[in-house]
Amino acid sequence: MNHTTKGKEVKSLQEILNQEKSIYLQIKEMIERDILRDILLEEERVPSTNELAKLYAINPATAAKGINLLVEEGILYKKRGIGMFVAEGAKAAIMKKRKEHFFDDYIKGLLSEAASLGISRKELIEMIADAGETEKKTPEKG
Repeated sequence: MNHTTKGKEVKSLQEILNQEKSIYLQIKEMIERDILRDILLEEERVPSTNELAKLYAINPATAAKGINLLVEEGILYKKRGIGMFVAEGAKAAIMKKRKEHFFDDYIKGLLSEAASLGISRKELIEMIADAGETEKKTPEKG
């Protein structure tokens, strides 16, 4: 699905659904990612459940379940008869939530695996710094 944002056509929600996670959670996460990437802006209409269902060949109820989770979190809101829209402050709320989960989701596992491999914290920090430098030198693709 393409959106026109600030005069630019931007592809959004183009990730392919996978079998590893419930489809409704993947829909929710795709919308969140598009908000974080400024593909979907605050106060902008998001694809309808029927549009998502058609795009991904899924049941509209499944798409609605993902969207409703975002409504419950205050990320999206409904304008009666018009559709769902990104709430003001949605990007900041998503970032805050994801930062809170970052330690548990990534850092704990990284530290545990490093310890089991005998990698010291100093070595780990150097690896991360080196990876960051490599990333800066690699031209972006796309």
